[in-house]
Amino acid sequence: MLTAEAVQAFNSRLTVDLNTIKKMPVSELDRVKALGSQAEALLKNRDFALFVHQYKFEVLDSLSAIQAHAPDDNARRVALSNQLAGVDNFVASLQRAVYMKNRVVTLQTEPTSRHEKETT
Repeated sequence: MLTAEAVQAFNSRLTVDLNTIKKMPVSELDRVKALGSQAEALLKNRDFALFVHQYKFEVLDSLSAIQAHAPDDNARRVALSNQLAGVDNFVASLQRAVYMKNRVVTLQTEPTSRHEKETT
């Protein structure tokens, strides 16, 4: 059962659309940059990369060890495949957060560089 805190966290999550970046309030832009920086640090962490790859190898090892085609074995294959897809989706969400941070930083620095070009 979902608690009120879980519902509130879901409703207040940061959703960024590339088309609305220019219209976002400064507080949301700061959140995008902060979350993107944290995601970038996580992606650059060697221990995290090692953990993710080790986990994926273990799941793939378990998946390849299933030889039978009984309903229970098929259910186990689906569960392991979902775990693998979940890890890939998590890494993709981190990469998306880094991309959004880079877009925000680029959009925020763009007007100053245009102004510098016009004045020179």
